[in-house]
Amino acid sequence: MSGFEADNNGVSISVAAGNKTVADFEVSKKPKRNKFAFACSILASLASILLGYDIGVMSGAIIYIKDDLKISDVQVEILVGILNLYCLIGAYAAGRTSDWIGRRYTIVVAAAIFFVGALLMGFATNYAFLMVGRFVAGIGVGFALLIAPVYTAEVSPASSRGFLNSFPEVFINIGLLLGYVSNYAFSKLRADLGWRVMLGAGAIPSVFLAIGVLAMPESPRWLIMQGRLGEAKTVLDKTSDTKEEARGRLSDIKAAAGIPEDCTDDIVQVQKQTHGEGVWKELFLHPTPVVRHVLICAIGIHFFQQAIGLDSVVLYSPRIFEKAGITSSDHKLLATIAIGLSKTIFILVATFLLDKIGRRPLLLISSGGMVVILATLGFSLTIIGHSDNKITWAVGLCITMVLSSVAVFSIGMGPIAWVYSTEIFPLRLRAQGASIGVAVNRVTSGVISMSFISLYEAITIGGAFFLYAGVALVAFFFFFTFLPETQGKTLEEMEWLFGKLVGWREEAQKLKRKRKMNEANHQIQLGNNLTTDRRC
Repeated sequence: MSGFEADNNGVSISVAAGNKTVADFEVSKKPKRNKFAFACSILASLASILLGYDIGVMSGAIIYIKDDLKISDVQVEILVGILNLYCLIGAYAAGRTSDWIGRRYTIVVAAAIFFVGALLMGFATNYAFLMVGRFVAGIGVGFALLIAPVYTAEVSPASSRGFLNSFPEVFINIGLLLGYVSNYAFSKLRADLGWRVMLGAGAIPSVFLAIGVLAMPESPRWLIMQGRLGEAKTVLDKTSDTKEEARGRLSDIKAAAGIPEDCTDDIVQVQKQTHGEGVWKELFLHPTPVVRHVLICAIGIHFFQQAIGLDSVVLYSPRIFEKAGITSSDHKLLATIAIGLSKTIFILVATFLLDKIGRRPLLLISSGGMVVILATLGFSLTIIGHSDNKITWAVGLCITMVLSSVAVFSIGMGPIAWVYSTEIFPLRLRAQGASIGVAVNRVTSGVISMSFISLYEAITIGGAFFLYAGVALVAFFFFFTFLPETQGKTLEEMEWLFGKLVGWREEAQKLKRKRKMNEANHQIQLGNNLTTDRRC
């Protein structure tokens, strides 16, 4: 007879199970990805195309807008970057709207607002009219930026949450690529018509988004917060890997919502906070150590995602290529398509690595890589700027670094900022916490994109990227010091990891030991059950 042995607190236990060990009875394969959760995440993340398209299309359209409307560089900076600040209004409104009408219909609102904004920009006759369109579109983008990652986090099972919650960033990059392609496709039109078609075409994705939402269920966490347990249980059964996981998720969310564990009614009364009373006080005025740590991590990761200046590369890539010696408009637009392809390919790679490698390793690799790439880009642009002749190797190095920057960013800092910040907030604080992350992200992006031209005119374009490299170095040390690994943890398990800014590693080890002990006890129980069955 062969036996099974497990070590539980130093005690060796042997279990006879015929000629088979417990391992022979275990399922070795990982559960397949939940197709229903996958489809829901895809549909919700379509909202992120709106931001990506706007960023991509504006980088090329601004070339023609500047010539057609005869605007200055300062007006160019404002036009390009102001959408990020307008996003704040949308993100703030979306936090309340999503708690009021639900995550699903908030996505419809986002699509409708952006649709109107895109049409206004497309029919703009002057700079002021164009700014009105940017304002409306910015509100729609703010709605989309908040709600897509929140919804995805709340329908995703723990085993694939990183994979699924990276989808919003994937679709931002797909939208970016579509914007670049739109630039090139419509650049052949008459100058005063081409940029209007480029911007107006952004209304098309919002129509498909609004239609696609009809096939989505509501977030189970929002349903439970409304007391609709029966509907929530149905959604959890469909979006979980196993029935046991669905029951566990239901139990965790009920506890977070203050609903008794033994309550099995389909409809229950839940005390609602329609205006988020108490939430802002808990976040800022009287935060617990856990909430304070979570807030610092969420704000920090969103700030550094934008402060390293990647938006300057994406939005002003035609100017960077021009500084590198590429003067043809067609060649500059083709080069921007290469940027879009690079970002899209590597963000797809990242989606498969998030739940295998983890958030922390990818984040550190990405931020460390950005330090080297941005410094090298600054060096190559400085060499080109100080030379009267075209230096081929410096031009090649510059183009390589531009493409490398978007690739390395997309494999870590790009998707992880959204994944991480949505999964670490407790349920009661999630909508408002996510809106804070979006606000920090968009304000920082707005400052970066509205100051780039002025910055490089003040300290040279090479100096601007040296500055960004310095910020990326600070980001690396921030991530290394303060951010715990959240891979494979349930949303309700996060409180184990947060609470000690620099002492979280000890808590992570305790959680790891607890999990191993539970697994060992499970193995022993399984072995005992097999022995009992064998004897029977």
